[in-house]
Amino acid sequence: MYIRRTQTRNTATGETYHTYRLVRCERVGGKVRQITLLNLGRHFAVPRADWPALCARLQEILSGQGVLAAGYGSLVLEREAQRLAAQLLARQGGASPSRTPGALTPVEVQTVEVDSLILSRPRTVGVEAVGLWAMAQVDFVALLQELGLTGPQRAAVLGVIVGRLAAPGSELATQRWLCERSALGELLDVDFEAMSLMQLYRAADVLMRHREGIEGALFARVSDLFGLDWSVTLYDLTNTYFEGEAAANPKAQRGHSKEKRRDCPLLTLGLVLDGSGFVRRSQVFAGNVVEGTTLEEMLQGLGAPPGALVVMDRGIATEDNLTWLRAQGYRYLVVSRERQRQFDPTDATALETASGESVSVQRVADTAGQEVRLYCYSERRARKEQGISQRFAERFEAGLQALADGLTRPRTTKAIAKLWERIGRLKEKSHGAGQHYRIAITPDPSGTRAQAIDWQRQPVDGTLLTHPGVYCLRTNELTWEAEQLWRTYMMLTDLEAVFRSFKSELGLRPVFHHKEERADGHLFITVLAYQFVQLIRRRLRAQGISDSWSTLRATLAGQCRVTATFRRPDGRALHVRKTTQAEAGQLRIYQALGLDPSPGCVKKMLV
Repeated sequence: MYIRRTQTRNTATGETYHTYRLVRCERVGGKVRQITLLNLGRHFAVPRADWPALCARLQEILSGQGVLAAGYGSLVLEREAQRLAAQLLARQGGASPSRTPGALTPVEVQTVEVDSLILSRPRTVGVEAVGLWAMAQVDFVALLQELGLTGPQRAAVLGVIVGRLAAPGSELATQRWLCERSALGELLDVDFEAMSLMQLYRAADVLMRHREGIEGALFARVSDLFGLDWSVTLYDLTNTYFEGEAAANPKAQRGHSKEKRRDCPLLTLGLVLDGSGFVRRSQVFAGNVVEGTTLEEMLQGLGAPPGALVVMDRGIATEDNLTWLRAQGYRYLVVSRERQRQFDPTDATALETASGESVSVQRVADTAGQEVRLYCYSERRARKEQGISQRFAERFEAGLQALADGLTRPRTTKAIAKLWERIGRLKEKSHGAGQHYRIAITPDPSGTRAQAIDWQRQPVDGTLLTHPGVYCLRTNELTWEAEQLWRTYMMLTDLEAVFRSFKSELGLRPVFHHKEERADGHLFITVLAYQFVQLIRRRLRAQGISDSWSTLRATLAGQCRVTATFRRPDGRALHVRKTTQAEAGQLRIYQALGLDPSPGCVKKMLV
């Protein structure tokens, strides 16, 4: 066994280059023939001086010797030898014969030395198999092929998306996962260990070039698969942060971080979803974008049916946006920006959430008959807001007390004008608590210095303090009852759950890329991964499995493919590559999806 270097010429371009092959000499019919075992390609990186050692170690692995090669550089050679051995097993090993219904499984008997057993190359297979199943449901690979992606490009795209499903992280972390921990390459017949990091980076570039086409086609196929209702559209934004300043990215801007990372530049992701939680469209905005300015750009060209209902939060529900929605023929259901709170419990309808929480809603039509207000009261929200109000009130009163105590100490502010300035700053920092206090300053005989500060709490009606737990929805949908309106708006809370999934389960944060196109690509890969997670979970929920993706992933990650190597009495080595038996939790998932509980066929090789 040796490595042969061959000069090759591209007849189309005239380019001359070298290719490498793993070759074995065999005597056939009295003549020595060179048999190509593996084509190593044109980018084989092992130095020529190490070729004999590599081939020797490869021969040892194939003959059942599992010790590492000795000497400098042995770890590098070991990884390469193990990779080549795996390729030989995958491509030359015979698969177990297929079974026909009602037929007995053929039995193969081998005599082996049990004590010689070596288990090697454990690679996870569960999440990979389920991810590929989800892609097959919507013919995702065919879609990539229709868009003109080459075979290596399609392989890289599948690698980064499934990697985001199984082990969320950077593209560098994904490459390590593909090479060292995953059996995805076996399921796809792709050698990810020979794929460079730059190929994975470029996968994001390719996806971004076809973003609109992929999103549109993918949502259409999901709609056909599940019969989705397009009449409800959810829209919201979130942001993530960069590691580093990302000075070369014009979208990397400091703004209001929803994760309180004021120390980092941000990137904003906008999502338009249907009522079932599938993404219809995504868009990346600058980190300091004003939420209310994004709506028109996101909804144009969606092809929503006339009169579709748009559900969004108060940050986007500006009067200009509502006017635009009416002009385009959309209905809307939004959180009102009005500050005045009101609620009449005697005219309210009692509802109960899925978690058993009590909620009351009061439907009020405006005098012009153009809109409906839905005033909502939540006991859980009331308890939370009461605690917040009390906390800010205590802080405000502590600040007033500190100013009052300072009047009796030397070298403290006593000028009335300065004290009013400080009281004003306290009110600004009080989150509205200061409006509920009547404050008086008693002057000294000169009229310029303070002798005392007094205050009295006087709650302002129609505020959080007097109406905790109350919020208001507004809509131009005039025919729906109060319960239907409220339960439709609750879909927006599901969108918040989507954002949490993006960040905690699918590696949206942080962003390590500094180039604009690479950062956008990172977010788009996360969006695609979420689409497949949503598809998987929807199908599982129909079968009574409602676990989070984190739980499903942890369950599936326990199943691996392993190579078992035995020596035979005749000195030859038997290699068997097989998936571990599915445990109860894994089997339950496979059965719900109609999947083979042992992903990947059995591979055998006798050396």
